[in-house]
Amino acid sequence: MTVFRMISKRFTRQAGAFRLASHLVTKCLVMGVASCLAVAQAEATTVKIHLNQIGFLPEANKVAVVPNTVGGEFWLVDAKTGRELLRGPLSQAQSWDVAGETVKIADFTAFNKPGHYKVKVAEVGESPEFYIQENIYDPLLAAAIKYYYYNRSGAPIEKEYAGQFARPAGHPDTIAYIHPSAASNQRPAGTVVASAKGWYDAGDYNKYVVNSGITTYTLLAALADFPRLFADVRLNIPESTNAVPDLLDEIMWNLDWFATMQDPHDGGVYHKLTDLAFSGDGMPHVQNSRRFLLQKSTAAALNYAAVMAYASVVLRDYEKHFPGRSAAYLQAAQVAWNWAKKNPKVLYIQPADVSTGTYAKADEDLQDEWLWAAVELFRASGKKTFLNDVKLPAKPRVPEWDAVETLGLYTLATYSKIPAKLQQDAKQLLIDMANRMVREYWASGYLVAMTEEDYRWGSNAVALNKAMVLLTANRVSPNKDYEPAARGLLDYVLGRNPTGYNFVTGFGYKSPKHPHHRLSQYDGVVPPVPGMLAGGPHSGWQDKCKYPSRLPAKSYLDDWCSYSTNEVAINWNAPLVYVLAALRE
Repeated sequence: MTVFRMISKRFTRQAGAFRLASHLVTKCLVMGVASCLAVAQAEATTVKIHLNQIGFLPEANKVAVVPNTVGGEFWLVDAKTGRELLRGPLSQAQSWDVAGETVKIADFTAFNKPGHYKVKVAEVGESPEFYIQENIYDPLLAAAIKYYYYNRSGAPIEKEYAGQFARPAGHPDTIAYIHPSAASNQRPAGTVVASAKGWYDAGDYNKYVVNSGITTYTLLAALADFPRLFADVRLNIPESTNAVPDLLDEIMWNLDWFATMQDPHDGGVYHKLTDLAFSGDGMPHVQNSRRFLLQKSTAAALNYAAVMAYASVVLRDYEKHFPGRSAAYLQAAQVAWNWAKKNPKVLYIQPADVSTGTYAKADEDLQDEWLWAAVELFRASGKKTFLNDVKLPAKPRVPEWDAVETLGLYTLATYSKIPAKLQQDAKQLLIDMANRMVREYWASGYLVAMTEEDYRWGSNAVALNKAMVLLTANRVSPNKDYEPAARGLLDYVLGRNPTGYNFVTGFGYKSPKHPHHRLSQYDGVVPPVPGMLAGGPHSGWQDKCKYPSRLPAKSYLDDWCSYSTNEVAINWNAPLVYVLAALRE
């Protein structure tokens, strides 16, 4: 029996998956044996040694960050007895401007014996407790996926599957209205359409094609790249008893909605389905405002084409479970592409009566979307004419909802039927990106490939998408520094950062308790939904909260008011899922 199935069986008996004892305790089920990670530790604002609060795989790099001190040694000690197990030298001191700190590194990579430990430095104190253990990330990976179940639109989240996070269904979206911005002869303003299912996008209750697209693609990539792993993941969701991986079942919930966002008359794709304004207080089932499909856009059409084309490829392996879906998705992708070719520069413009998220920029040229969609349609259809629209970028960006060219590079660099010259050029672009990240890794006092420009809205997802770039580059051109740099970015998100937070709710000794997530804010349950990645620090301060620091790496606030640093979002959790799976393999 795999550890995932043992986790599922245990949580099913307890009538609620991932029921956490408190938001200060992580229940780590390791090799089928329950053990508490950092149990009963205090809020620990005085802890000065920062490391991955979940722990380490035996053969992985293991690093802790220590404040600059006159001492030159650290000790690895048994967490229960205090017995010294390893003594090692601290690195030379190194500064990191984005944190305003000078620090040293305690590297205990060579120690690989499973157990329960602390890092100790005489002049500084002790680190939080952590484990070295096989499968240490399994509960976190499962919770990061289960987050999507909790965020389902149009479904009752039942106690059998959700425990204390159960809630009635919200926003069935079986009745939605065509907004005047989306009106056509076949669907005039006010036309009633159905657009059910999907995931709530972030802290709000709306659904956006372009953000849902990169999310769905990343999760599909995780399933495709690590099929054996996800074949054994059982999350205790309503579909867990079928013969399909639970990750795919969850993805299908969103793809079912995604398909409804295409106009069947002309193939165009609506940019979003939202209220006219962001929802107010309360759970989704008490929200009674009318919902609208907003203007079609070229970005939405290309995003849709890319995702549906890739979904058609992945679903070829599941034809008996979802008969006809692969072919239907490819057809839908091609129709969306044709609409985009006829309407190549239709940018989304926010109507005057709408104030929900735009997911659009006035100056976007859409070259990244054209590249991504063309590559995925070539892979799905085999038609070389799609490659005529592939124009490689001079300097590709880290993937985000508005920067998707690197998603196309992944396929160009790894798909066997890409023409040799084009594939080599794509590989080189990824290698160049990865090499820049390695330089950033060595330049950071924290050994983290993050620079000042990375500290923007969703900086934690920037970190994890950088890790994806490094891991993909390592597949096409192995390099001894790529995986350590990727692990460093995961370690950063899980606690090796200047804030001292593990940014995933419900895990580690210090994690967000008040994320900007309406479902967690208004459900009457003290801890937030587990497995959610907070956006992370940056000094943009778009909200009106009072932050502890202007330094980019420390400008984070665990407060509901901080939607600029403490919101959660589906596109941020997706690279967490991918990176956890990749580094577990």
